[in-house]
Amino acid sequence: MSATPTSTADHHEPELYQIRLKGHLDDRWAAWFEGLTLTREDNGETLLTGPVVDQAALHGVLRKVRDLGLPLLLVNRVRSRQTDASEVKD
Repeated sequence: MSATPTSTADHHEPELYQIRLKGHLDDRWAAWFEGLTLTREDNGETLLTGPVVDQAALHGVLRKVRDLGLPLLLVNRVRSRQTDASEVKD
């Protein structure tokens, strides 16, 4: 009788992140930041947006940003609608 415990703590849904950089990245870098959308903004900044599966993956993305040499301006975890709805109290 060896049951494998099933824990939802081990199976996290990817979190949506926004990562803002000073400077513009060409579209050719989009493949390097697999799964993230690359948006060049009029103010000279680049916004990377997309799901990140865990902290290790986030550190991997940030390591790529460091390797490019562009200044990191912002890392923002975007709240999901599900999280917002669960925080509403009557």
